[in-house]
Amino acid sequence: MHPFRRLSVWRKAHDLALATYQLTDGVSPARFPGLASQLRRAVTSIPANVAEGAGRDTAEQFCRFLEIAIGSAREVDYLLLLAADLGAIARSDHAKLEARTDEVCRMLVALRATIRRRTVQRKVAQAELRGRKMRARSVSATKSR
Repeated sequence: MHPFRRLSVWRKAHDLALATYQLTDGVSPARFPGLASQLRRAVTSIPANVAEGAGRDTAEQFCRFLEIAIGSAREVDYLLLLAADLGAIARSDHAKLEARTDEVCRMLVALRATIRRRTVQRKVAQAELRGRKMRARSVSATKSR
């Protein structure tokens, strides 16, 4: 199993994409040109960026892809609102998907914050370890004189 599939945020984003595809099947391309395809591109970008970021080498790179996914989630939120305001989707469908989009967005923000916090903690721990090693060498060099 790919590591990204273990992430609950990826699963929720994937389910959101599936639900959005199903909902936009009924959107008339003649009446609302480009709306369904733009919504589908944006919603697909969320789990795709989580998957791509999870495969990167560094936490910083992963965070960058999470930021892109967050932006895509916000785009989806707007496009769902637009679709509801235009009458392309029912208000009840908008409310359901809006709640799911908000949940995914909050999860993405929380995951990014956790990764950043752990990265800072790791860097601090590494700096402290280097400092201890340098002090130990200094003491050792002083004793040998």
